[in-house]
Amino acid sequence: MTTATEERTYRGVFGAIPYAFRSSDSLLFKLYVVVGGLLAFAVGALFGLALVVLLGSTAAAGAGTFTFVRSLFVVIALFAVAPLLAPILFVARRHRRGTHDARYDRLFAATGFLFILSLYLAAVVTTPADQQARNAGAIAELLYSLPRAVGLLPPVAVAVGMYLLHRRLR
Repeated sequence: MTTATEERTYRGVFGAIPYAFRSSDSLLFKLYVVVGGLLAFAVGALFGLALVVLLGSTAAAGAGTFTFVRSLFVVIALFAVAPLLAPILFVARRHRRGTHDARYDRLFAATGFLFILSLYLAAVVTTPADQQARNAGAIAELLYSLPRAVGLLPPVAVAVGMYLLHRRLR
């Protein structure tokens, strides 16, 4: 059961992160809150800085394609950060409502770490040819040889799986 103080401190995303950390008994989930929260902040900051560079390099251009690219850039950032925060937000919501269990916390910590791994795989698959490591090993060479569009599949599959898991465990 939550106290009035805990209820007041849970305001939006930034309040949900410490709330989820405090309210969960799962060490795996607490580890994910730290790792996933820091990674979500880092990815958000990286996309924010990249957006500033993109705006600066296309400032003289008019509307049209460049406006679309800027908007698409923000949407891609949202699709990268939202699934990183989703396990934390799902668990915080369950704890706030008093319908939590340790199994739910552990499962969402595992799916959060799986999403981090899928982002890494997507980054390797979509690495431009001139930036690929030489003599990287058989697995990296296999990932480099895949078409770039395949790089979208792991994060999308894990994010959809995360949502379906949440729906199933409701």
